[in-house]
Amino acid sequence: MTAPIVIVGAGLAGLRTAEELRRVGYDGELVLFGDEARPPYDRPPLSKQFVRGETDDTTLRPADFFADKRIDLRVNTAAVGVDPAVRRVLLADGSEVEYHHLIIATGLRPRRLPGLAALAGVHVLRSHDDAVALRADLVGAGRALVIGAGFIGCELAASFRAGGLPVVLVEPQPTPLAGVLGEQVGSLVGRLHRAEGVDLRCGVGVDSLLSDTTGRVRGAVLTNGVEVLADLVVVGIGSRPVTEWLEGSGIALVEPSAGGGVLADEAGRTGVDGVWAVGDVAAWRYSSGGCTRIEHWTNAGEQAKLLACALLGAEPPSAAQVPYFWSDQYDVKVQALGTPRAGDDIRIVADDGRKFLAYYSREERLTGVVGGGMPGQVMKTRAKIAAGAPVAELLGAAK
Repeated sequence: MTAPIVIVGAGLAGLRTAEELRRVGYDGELVLFGDEARPPYDRPPLSKQFVRGETDDTTLRPADFFADKRIDLRVNTAAVGVDPAVRRVLLADGSEVEYHHLIIATGLRPRRLPGLAALAGVHVLRSHDDAVALRADLVGAGRALVIGAGFIGCELAASFRAGGLPVVLVEPQPTPLAGVLGEQVGSLVGRLHRAEGVDLRCGVGVDSLLSDTTGRVRGAVLTNGVEVLADLVVVGIGSRPVTEWLEGSGIALVEPSAGGGVLADEAGRTGVDGVWAVGDVAAWRYSSGGCTRIEHWTNAGEQAKLLACALLGAEPPSAAQVPYFWSDQYDVKVQALGTPRAGDDIRIVADDGRKFLAYYSREERLTGVVGGGMPGQVMKTRAKIAAGAPVAELLGAAK
């Protein structure tokens, strides 16, 4: 290869892919571009340990790691376009870089509430800089409003309550996490937050924000007309894939209405020769049908292994991959194995008033297991999920 392998996106997926390429045996030039000023860092602690002030360093690898592995890390360098016909990436500073293979790992960008004024005290959380700004604003805050009870919203509400801050958590759906885990399990997560003192209001959204004379947020008017006071607001209403820089390139993208992302096969290949996609931005094809983006920490590493092997012609991992994700809320770790969906048949098989376990199935086959504070019971189902075992088999054992 005369041109390097270029990875655009220095988040977890980009870093893991660079590591796997070296592990599998690639010895050529390897360039990793990141649009942030920091080297790759871990995002999950931002909504928990970092924002609570329990840690300051979420860096994934020390500086000498990149020198040792001969990974040319270029931070604060954003890609703004790509021309696959000549295999070049256009950078924000006007320069271009040639590639032999291009790996797209640009991740996600947080959604913002449309039509709401930009006020001091209003935050989103995705980047390290976002977390730094939020942590600084927590000092002296009197009351927080969290908009959106997805995983980020729930984790932040838990972190704020751990510091004694009063929290109003607003969610337009009937329960927290309803769109991801279904209302049955969502109601159990909601119960957990209410038990910890969160003022959880479901079935309602935010109509407008209120400000004081200095331009700082002082509250919000909800869609039911109720006014909520808060001097700290966090918007956690999901994210969208960073793909605008690919428009006009001929690289196939998923329509935003279908979730967005870069279309790829089961090993990360796009329909354009030499172009691959990995991580949160990538809509991979799976045996379960269709192309799906999986926005989970463990998925980045699993995809990186498959992509590196496919790119270099190496033997892929033989073990069936069962998706896994988790969310730390208070003293309860919410864990999920498989592909649980809100529309699955959901059976709550254990519930002690705080901890819980739920089986998910489609056509009577086990598709996922979700537990709160029950790690052993969740993890031992991995083989059953991989095999698509009859859910009745597990229900019988549970009894």
